[in-house]
Amino acid sequence: MRYRSRVTAPAAALIGTAAALTGGSTAYAATGERSAKSAGTPGAETLGDTVYPSLGNDGYRVSAYHLDFAYDATTRLVDAVATLSITTTQALSRFSLDALGLDIRGVKVAGRTAAFEQAGEKLRVTPAKSLPSGASLTVCVTYGADPRRALAHTAWIPTEDGYAICPQPDSAHTVFPCNDHPSDKADFTFRLTVPNAVRGVASGQLVRTEKLAGGRTAYTYRSRSPIATEVVQITVGDYVIKDRQGPHGLPLRDVVPVSRATALEPALALTPNLVSWLENRLGAYPFETYGLLPVNADVSELPGGFTGLETQTLTVYRPGYLLQEESKIGSHMMHELVHTYFGNLVSPATWADLWINEGHADFYGLLYRYERGWPDSIGLTTLEARMKNTYAQGDQWRHTSGPVAAPNAVNLFDSQRYLGGVLVLYALRNEIGEAAFNTVERTFLDRFRNRSASTDDYIAVASEASGRDVTGFLRDWLYGTKTPRMPGHPDWTVTPVKSSASIAPERRRSNHHDNSATL
Repeated sequence: MRYRSRVTAPAAALIGTAAALTGGSTAYAATGERSAKSAGTPGAETLGDTVYPSLGNDGYRVSAYHLDFAYDATTRLVDAVATLSITTTQALSRFSLDALGLDIRGVKVAGRTAAFEQAGEKLRVTPAKSLPSGASLTVCVTYGADPRRALAHTAWIPTEDGYAICPQPDSAHTVFPCNDHPSDKADFTFRLTVPNAVRGVASGQLVRTEKLAGGRTAYTYRSRSPIATEVVQITVGDYVIKDRQGPHGLPLRDVVPVSRATALEPALALTPNLVSWLENRLGAYPFETYGLLPVNADVSELPGGFTGLETQTLTVYRPGYLLQEESKIGSHMMHELVHTYFGNLVSPATWADLWINEGHADFYGLLYRYERGWPDSIGLTTLEARMKNTYAQGDQWRHTSGPVAAPNAVNLFDSQRYLGGVLVLYALRNEIGEAAFNTVERTFLDRFRNRSASTDDYIAVASEASGRDVTGFLRDWLYGTKTPRMPGHPDWTVTPVKSSASIAPERRRSNHHDNSATL
């Protein structure tokens, strides 16, 4: 099959990973000798995110993760080793990783046993000696995990035959210890050891398959591009891998429960045309593969009962959703595919920048819907009509959910970040013209490819690429407490705010992933 035919030089890929890890420890030893006098201080247990201030850690950056998972089908538990390649940005006497619900058994820093403690959602690590600034080294954490463990929040999706994960926004660290913030993207390698009766799959491309003793198989996947922790995918189950070819020979792989494979085929077959449509607007698909993972679990078992999540190269969906006719699912399938560009290729610098992800995903998802004449959830059939409806609610949304680019943890996934973001993009396109808008979009994606970007970054690119300063225009739309006038539509009006309103705009569902207008 085409996907498997593209698996080349697996040994070289794995040797490269091992060499990188070894090289990190060597660099630390050399730098450590030069900086022995630096005692260091504890790294900050925050990256200062305004939405999730306790998320992420400072004092280092992660360049790569190697995750080695072994799944036991009898106990349904996971034994794991997470090896992080990091570079210190200050002299450290101690540093921390994000970790919750993991049974930590041991930690080594640069090959030496390190002291550790778990405090809240942090794993504090004290190396045998302080780490100098600029040191490149490895951190190896051995631990166990129970995908069914009850936690305050979790990424695990337990199934009868294994698990999948849904890490967004702040739960990757319930699966593996990490610097769990989208500003610290890294390369990933996954080695998944499972019973022969099931299959292990992860983000990226399959680079090695090993038949092991005891009726077990190890599958190794490696990403060609860095991944933010919130969009990593690791799954085990009774799957069939369905391969097909996308535009320009792009290998598409769907990971499908064997029992549902035939019924899901009509939905899976839509992907090539979806990719073609989006490539015509945003450029070539940026990763090594794409596909869908209709996870084998009941809705009640999924975190929040979500519909879909754009885990990199493999979008996870709830069961049953993809069994509907194309007009019911095509728009949201486009929404999730758009996240490949806005969200995965370019990740948010902070969680306050989520509107860039969700606004763009809904913008193109709705365009795709209306081009096909499919009415949306409120019966409208054009983007102009939907934007007029949204515009009327603008002040109320700003009152109940804050400005588009100023969310908090409670209202982060309100419709203001979705349709409110679409309204900003619609206003910008009206202000500068469609051709200039298209240039802005592609310039932004090219400039911040495989990196994270902020709202200020988008504003700067919009001004540069359009050839006019739209800083004030966009800041009014993104941060103002009142809805600005809509370019090209002086007759549009905003409904006065009802001060007694106690619910978020349009809808606040218990599941924060399901406020998309494409559903």
